Amino acid sequence: MAATQFNPETPPELITAQWFNAPEPLSLQKLRGKVVVLVAFQMLCPGSLRHSLPQAGRIARAFSNEEVEVIGLHMVFENHKDMSPSQLEPFLKEEHIEIPIAVDKVNGAGLPETMEAYGMQGTPTLLVFDRQGRLRRHYLGAVDDVRLGAEIMALCIEDAKAPREASIAIEKKLHAALVDPQQHEHAHDGSCCGGHGHDHSHDHAHGHAHDHDHAHEHSHEGGCCGGKHAHDHDHDHSHEGHDHAHAHGEGCGCKH
Repeated sequence: MAATQFNPETPPELITAQWFNAPEPLSLQKLRGKVVVLVAFQMLCPGSLRHSLPQAGRIARAFSNEEVEVIGLHMVFENHKDMSPSQLEPFLKEEHIEIPIAVDKVNGAGLPETMEAYGMQGTPTLLVFDRQGRLRRHYLGAVDDVRLGAEIMALCIEDAKAPREASIAIEKKLHAALVDPQQHEHAHDGSCCGGHGHDHSHDHAHGHAHDHDHAHEHSHEGGCCGGKHAHDHDHDHSHEGHDHAHAHGEGCGCKH
């Protein structure tokens, strides 16, 4: 799948078919003022079951809902007959998943619409938006709890009307305090669906005038769904003076 280009300062709105565990449909626009953590998953994806859904519950319990909104996106791009909304509803009850869950809108025979809009590569994927609705993190695969908690807290500290300079300062402090995953860690347990380790350092100049510096770490323990290659990307996005750091966690299987 070709990479989707968009401005992380004005990311696409969620495109959903229905919601569970929510009195009314949510949107990024409605959630402005909060830090938003979105977990894209599939109910039969091992990585979603093992990592992202339990972690989403921990985040929701650890942070006040007044400050941090944790939502799930059921993003089905394979085995549709086994992961329909009618099957999702009892699954959420059986797994005691209480966070709001959206169903990504199906786009005919193509990829789900939110997945395509964000260029997401597979499941589990985790997106973190700041109080101004800007996309600040984009992870594929399992993310360390301590790292993610520190990043969420930093965005909580950031004011809802923080100027770019303040956001840049926060990112620089995070970069200085947290150890970036820049080397390969391969731990194959046999459940990885293929995948090859790659160490990439890219400078991408996109049409929307964003420079991307990517450092990729690959830790293949299986569980990701989506394809053959696992990518762990750490992105520092600098566009018009504003920094967005995007990191992709461990896993095997990116949807290309």
